[in-house]
Amino acid sequence: MSRYSAMFDRLTGEGAFGAFLMLGDPDLETSASLLAAAVDAGADMIEVGIPFSDPVADGPVIQSAAQRALAAGVRIDDCLGLITALRAGHSEVPIGILTYANIVVARSGFIRDAAAAGADSLLIADVPALEAEPYARRMEKAGLEPVLIASANTPASTLRRIAKLSKAYTYCVSRPGITGTHTGGEFDSRLIERLELAGAPPAVFGFGISKAEHVRAALSAGAKGVVCGSAIVEKVGRGEDITPLIRSLKAATRERLAPAMN
Repeated sequence: MSRYSAMFDRLTGEGAFGAFLMLGDPDLETSASLLAAAVDAGADMIEVGIPFSDPVADGPVIQSAAQRALAAGVRIDDCLGLITALRAGHSEVPIGILTYANIVVARSGFIRDAAAAGADSLLIADVPALEAEPYARRMEKAGLEPVLIASANTPASTLRRIAKLSKAYTYCVSRPGITGTHTGGEFDSRLIERLELAGAPPAVFGFGISKAEHVRAALSAGAKGVVCGSAIVEKVGRGEDITPLIRSLKAATRERLAPAMN
């Protein structure tokens, strides 16, 4: 059983909470401490970014984090080392990488090296589902679970492809556009139903998750979990403690929105 499957099985009656952090932000030592702190604060799974100069799916908060890490001299080998250290200290926590095709293509053996470092899944944000199969096959061969992105306006044929290729979970974006905290998303239960009909792995909402009310709304729509990125990374950029935010969002995974009154 994969770490993701074991996690979802374990979380009976509550949703999974994923914390996103940019590896190497603001430096390697602090980044290692932040990763451990996120798990200690209650994150069920960790999603990490590889610093990249053109993260087209990310808003200004995560772009700034990538720039801070790059300015500190952080490179891919450093990021793999952080994953290895996190895995050594937390054997059961799923670790997923969110990155871009340029990194995967330019570094020969990236997928193999990511798996060897202890990562469980890989999401390549700028590879569309139509072109994802070769990457997914390479991931599975290396021992990584592919993760693909779905949205409310994804056509049925594409959802079927996503369902076929995704393994760890299905990353559902709650709104069009880029990552960020400036507005909350919309959590469409119809998307969850369509994914379930297609046989997709558990739906996890991201993009715009920054408050307990967003977590409750996503889970009430039928999602199995949420990922919070920009709100956490913003605190890192300000030098603030990320623990209270992660604890509060994780606590919200044990709740649901009350049914609307007629």
